[in-house]
Amino acid sequence: MKNNSGTRNPNNNQRSNFVAPVNNHNKFKKNKSRLGGSGLSLQAFANAKSKNDGYNPALIKKQREFYKNAKYVSKYKKLQKQPNQGESSTQLVEDRSENKEVSEKYQGKRRNGKKTAYCLDAIYSKKREEEERARMEKEAIFTAKKEEKEKSEFRRKTQRENMLKRTKSGQPVMKYRLERLLQTIQGSTK
Repeated sequence: MKNNSGTRNPNNNQRSNFVAPVNNHNKFKKNKSRLGGSGLSLQAFANAKSKNDGYNPALIKKQREFYKNAKYVSKYKKLQKQPNQGESSTQLVEDRSENKEVSEKYQGKRRNGKKTAYCLDAIYSKKREEEERARMEKEAIFTAKKEEKEKSEFRRKTQRENMLKRTKSGQPVMKYRLERLLQTIQGSTK
């Protein structure tokens, strides 16, 4: 007895079309474990993307300036604690003037660096010109070889066509064959 509803009849030993319901929770767990657990939260992802790599020249310069000023302040406070205050103020002024001289020397080096940059630019342009000349020479050699190859290919093609020519009766045309034999004989005698 057949049952059209798709359920299994205990009296009938034939298989039916019945499919067990899929457990979505188990499927979700399997996918989660396959992908390595739960992912980042939206907030954690946004924070991770917004982190910088730590290199900011303006910030580095600002920090350097801050630490330099902090050093001056600490020296000044130490000098204030000492009993001889008259000598300490002149010493602080001398320290600052020395630091200014050092910074001026550093800036002078940077100016000289600009001169070396011009020198490097000249060297770079010379190198580029040499590379350009070498590239042009290679191109000239390549084009000459290509033209020579095309000429020899054209010559071989015409020679082949002439050697394959036939008369009305199907015999090969002997004119071109004799010319070829004559050229080879003359080439071997030279």
